[in-house]
Amino acid sequence: MAERNISNKELAVLTGMNPRSVSRLKLRRRFTRIDESTLNALCKALKCQPGDLLVYEEDQLDSKEK
Repeated sequence: MAERNISNKELAVLTGMNPRSVSRLKLRRRFTRIDESTLNALCKALKCQPGDLLVYEEDQLDSKEK
């Protein structure tokens, strides 16, 4: 969002999301799931691909099993 110079409020309007939801997504370093429609709305508003927003990190449990 900072790269696109879009405020939380503007992004909420563009995506149809609640401004609090936008803030929560922005503040969280990690989250366990994101709805497909939310991801689509964010990508459309920010003119980007999902990979620009998401990073895969292996769970600690997964790494202990190996």
